[in-house]
This record gives sequence, structure tokens and C-alpha cells, in this order.
Amino acid sequence: MTTTASGDRPPPGADRAVPVFTVDVEDWFQVSAFEPHVARTGWDSRESRVERNTDRVLALLAESGARGTFFTLGWVADRFPRLVRTIADAGHEIASHGYAHQRIPTISERAFRDDVRTAKASLEDAAGVPVTGYRAPSFSLTDDVLWAARVLVEEGHVYDSSRFPIARRGYGTASGRADPHVINTASGPLLEFPPAVWDVAGVRVPVAGGGWFRQLPLWVIQRGLGAVLTAGRPAVFYIHPWEIDPGQPRLPVGLLTRIRHYRGLAATESRLRRLLRTWRFDSFHGLMNGGVA
Repeated sequence: MTTTASGDRPPPGADRAVPVFTVDVEDWFQVSAFEPHVARTGWDSRESRVERNTDRVLALLAESGARGTFFTLGWVADRFPRLVRTIADAGHEIASHGYAHQRIPTISERAFRDDVRTAKASLEDAAGVPVTGYRAPSFSLTDDVLWAARVLVEEGHVYDSSRFPIARRGYGTASGRADPHVINTASGPLLEFPPAVWDVAGVRVPVAGGGWFRQLPLWVIQRGLGAVLTAGRPAVFYIHPWEIDPGQPRLPVGLLTRIRHYRGLAATESRLRRLLRTWRFDSFHGLMNGGVA
């Protein structure tokens, strides 16, 4: 084993109780749950709504003076470079979500390296800034593919936010650490910032956003993030641009996927506005470098 989690050296910002706002920039048809219904070869034929939806997220952040980290697909950067540049020009951090939204366990190490390398180049070309952060599609950097951390270091990434410390089919690491930590690899350290979970009587409640933000009452999310901050840890929250778009096209998916993807879309924007009034959110770059001005 050449890749291990370590508590020897906490990452920069680990002791700062800062709410971190992150966005996984992907289009409505690129989510993992839709893979059986939408082939990657057909992505270009679908109606794209990622620009307009991300612009709305940017407007919400501007209202509250928040900063965020935008984990963006390289596929999006190649087709909408203006969007990536707009995010960067607004003072937000550009980070990588990979190129083609491929979950790590479904591809080889070589394919993963190619995906990571291509995405980083596309994002840096579009934004004109270095890209050092990464989040795996569907939080798929699990224990079974921990070799991916070494590849990320070798490809120039400094930190990751892919290891969700919960048990859920398809992603998550139930025994994973909930606090920021260092993953030691044969090629050097990778800083790890897990999405937020709230420990309630020994049970980890996911309060980091996404589908949980739409399914759970808002007070649960607020109390959970508050508990993480009270414990002295960064509270990492995430959202997708398509989650504020109730008018997006509907696919004939199964009941569980329909609930997870479509339920609560109409209320997401107003709930986000309320959440952004609760704390002043920052980016990972701000967290590790002392915060925004």
C-alpha cells in the first residue's frame, strides 16, 4: 500500500471554522444517475443549460459577497470557455471535476490520468489561472481506488474534496475521516477536505448539500453545518447548477432516481439564498490562504 490517510500533518486551513461553498459545474444530463439513459456520445445533441444556471449561482453569491470553489468539468470548459473565465473574473476559484464525469472505479488508472490531465489543461486554458483542486464525479475516490490520490499529486493537484464520509451505494466511505487531513502517497501528500457530515448520536447525517439539501429540511442543513463549525472544522457545502433549474428537461427514469434528481428543484434557489445569509461562505483557496478580503 503506497497511499494512506495520515493525521501527522493537518492541511492548511484545517483548524479554521469556515463555511466553504463549492459548485460542481456540470450540465443536467451529465449526472451519474443518468448514465443508463444518456450516452456521452450524445451529450452534444442535448440542450445545454449550464451557462444560464451557473450565471444564476454566481448572482446568488454576489448578493451575499460570498466566494466559492467551482469544480468544473473539462468538457464544459472546452465548450463554454467564457463561463469559466466569468467565474474566475468574479473572484471565485476554478478547480477540476475531471473531464467527462467518469466515476473512478469504472475506468483504468491510465484512463483516469488522461481524464485528469486533459481536464486540468482545458480549465487552465479557459481561466488563465492554475488549477490545483479536484473533486471526483459522484465523490468516487473511495478506498478501493485510493491509488487515484497518487495520480492527482503526480498531475499537479494539491488538494481533493472527493471522500464523502458516509455509507451510500455508489459513493462514500463510511469509515472515512470527517475532518480535513493529509493523504500520503508515494508521490507526495494530497490535502483532503471531506464534505460536511453532522454527527448525531453516533450517526453521520450528510449536510453538505446536493440532493441532501433538497430532501432534508433547511433547518437540519443549517444546524448540521453550524455543528461542524462549532467543532472547529471547515463546513464544506456543495451544489450543482442544474439544482436551481426546475424547468430542465425530464427523462423517463425510475422512481428513486426521479425523487433524488427532481424533488425540491423549485425551492432550491430560495433555500440557497437563505443559507447564504446565514454565514459568509469562502472558497478552498480562501480557506487555505487566510480568507477573502
